Amino acid sequence: MDDRAHLDPPAPLAAILARTDALAFPMPSEPRTGALLRTLAASKPGGQLLELGTGTGLSTAWLLDGMDSTATLITVDSDPTAQQIARDVLGRHPRLTIVTEDGAAFLHAQKPESFDLIFADTWPGKFDHLDDALALLKPGGLYVIDDMLPQDNWPEHHAPKVPALIATLAAKPGFRMVGMAWSSGIVVLARSDLNSS
Repeated sequence: MDDRAHLDPPAPLAAILARTDALAFPMPSEPRTGALLRTLAASKPGGQLLELGTGTGLSTAWLLDGMDSTATLITVDSDPTAQQIARDVLGRHPRLTIVTEDGAAFLHAQKPESFDLIFADTWPGKFDHLDDALALLKPGGLYVIDDMLPQDNWPEHHAPKVPALIATLAAKPGFRMVGMAWSSGIVVLARSDLNSS
């Protein structure tokens, strides 16, 4: 099976990609990751979704494409320049809220168990403030991260942080995890019974 075939990218993706290339944005999301996010979003009808790290809106477009008419998405980033592309292309979407704010500050301001799916694609909520992000998941909620396989554009000293993060996630009580050596390297956690071990 060709896992790059039949991805059927969302209509706004071409415009976002063109502007992402022009900006020379260093870490665009991979299309297979986007297709997975779209599928997971479709599994949460009426869901409240959160994206940490809008970037230019590539993954945002995939998430929106999977959501039903009653689901909502909040996407957060501290880089207004990159995020402006998402605002320009996707900003009129009625189910989308774009927030320009430090991710850690945003996480601290949210109520526990607020979200059905969290895609963490930036440092806050992933490599730091992880527990703050996981506390926002509803029972049955999904936490998704990518870029867990070595990337040419990883910053210096980044590589040792990845296995440490994966080990931390695998040890979290009340969650079930699967890691996939596919696309850019995906980890999905599902919140289960928080009293289980």
